Amino acid sequence: MSLSSTKSISVQKVEKSRIGQVDFDNLTFGATFSDHMFECDYKDGEWQNPTIKPYGNISISPAAKVFHYGQAVFEGMKAYKDDNGKIWLFRPEQNFLRINKSSKRMAIPEFPREIFFEALEQLVKLDKEWVRPGMGNSLYIRPFAMASQVGVSASPSTEYKFMILMSPAQAYYTGDVRVEIAEHYSRSANGGVGAAKAAGNYGAQFYPTNLAREKGFQQVIWTDASDHKYLEEAGTMNVFFRVNDTLLTAPISDRILDGVTRKSIIALAKNDNIKVEERPVLVSEIVEAAKNGSLKEIFGAGTAAVISPVSAFSYKDTVYEIDKQEDSYAAQFKKELLDIQYNRSEDPFNWRYEII
Repeated sequence: MSLSSTKSISVQKVEKSRIGQVDFDNLTFGATFSDHMFECDYKDGEWQNPTIKPYGNISISPAAKVFHYGQAVFEGMKAYKDDNGKIWLFRPEQNFLRINKSSKRMAIPEFPREIFFEALEQLVKLDKEWVRPGMGNSLYIRPFAMASQVGVSASPSTEYKFMILMSPAQAYYTGDVRVEIAEHYSRSANGGVGAAKAAGNYGAQFYPTNLAREKGFQQVIWTDASDHKYLEEAGTMNVFFRVNDTLLTAPISDRILDGVTRKSIIALAKNDNIKVEERPVLVSEIVEAAKNGSLKEIFGAGTAAVISPVSAFSYKDTVYEIDKQEDSYAAQFKKELLDIQYNRSEDPFNWRYEII
């Protein structure tokens, strides 16, 4: 299994950009894609033929193993344009490391570092006009890998396709969300693939989330699969709880995704001298905190949403409203994070990655 390739990326440019057809003021998240995409195939034990080409459909057999055994992983990251027209990525090394960690868990060959970063840089430079200026605007970048070998035998594929798509984006969530704490369904279990960004993790969330939406909640806070005693993630995001002035979040494990936004918030909190506890968080302690008034905030954190405040949660058919805080940690961290991402402040952590 080769992690390297000596083949440079071939580039096929579009004859005419589609950017003039896009209404950037009315974007649906993840529905519009930029002019170019990246594609690379794994065959005969190595990644080969890395290519940037015009965005478009691909041809794949209905017998490709991805459709039958779910060998697929993905990442989510963003490019930002600052007030001077420079374009930045945010901690892309973390996304590279995590997609290979996810791939390893799903028996997918790891992708070469040099091709990953060369593809990112060339793609964003080619489609730089798709990165719109202004706070809240970004270019969402979706690397993913999938099994492409033809055959329905229950075994790992010997062929794979690695691709990168890019989609102009605005704010993912525009307001606070109401959530339901799961009492029956779980996102992941010990020894499973919860720590991987595997496609099936998200597909399995849709049904219980639909049930919650029927009751007026936008998301589910997932609990552990064993006893449903511990709070783990919120929807597709990591989740934080502020009890008095202490920030609580579940520790990284094989059930919890090692979120880039999550670890960035923890670093910002510690830099701001805010106490952070990475430990198992009991449902009962958060319910009690809501009752006695010490629960100040709940918020989700992820690349797409950045930070999404929770205005209320439901548990055992009781709804607990959460009052807005004047000294909101969610608002503070979101501003600090966005200021770094858009190059509007110093970057003491060296998180920014300059593209152009």
